[in-house]
Amino acid sequence: MEEKFLRLLSARRGHFVLESGHHGNLWLDLDSLFLRPAALLPFVRELARRLAPHRVDAIVGPLVGGAFVAHAVAAELDVRFAFAERHADTRDVTYAVPSGVRPHLQNRTVAIVDDVVNAGSATRSTCAALSALGARPVAVGALLILGETALPAFAASRLAVECVARMPNELWQPTACPMCAAGVAINNPPASP
Repeated sequence: MEEKFLRLLSARRGHFVLESGHHGNLWLDLDSLFLRPAALLPFVRELARRLAPHRVDAIVGPLVGGAFVAHAVAAELDVRFAFAERHADTRDVTYAVPSGVRPHLQNRTVAIVDDVVNAGSATRSTCAALSALGARPVAVGALLILGETALPAFAASRLAVECVARMPNELWQPTACPMCAAGVAINNPPASP
């Protein structure tokens, strides 16, 4: 199943600045994952199967891709769904659950689901927002986990981690980036309109 999922991804190698602020050498075009929902469905079902033993009341995903996957997983498990929005006015990556949904998540056991977890900034911020409103995060689910960067934070928060696929990956703080040290230009793809 892992190999089949990885074939759905479009990847580029280069020098990239990621949402978390880390630098990396891998860029995945995640928007293309959602062009054919039927192709993604077997992987959503597998992730739902892996999350089912955690007996969650709700699935929450950070916008955009994570929320798409979370919505589909929630439908498979027949549980509540919610999303978290990124706050664009902050320097750090922060996500918040819309105020109208918050009462429906209080005192609920939840899983945070994302399309891909790399540094884990969106997932960790969503988890913090859920905890602050009185929800009980118990698991993180992802179609793909890149590298090991996010895993210690999830372990420290006692979050189970479930995924369909894993792929090795390296991330660096900007001050420790070997590509910056070698003078390699940053070549992020242009932002979507």
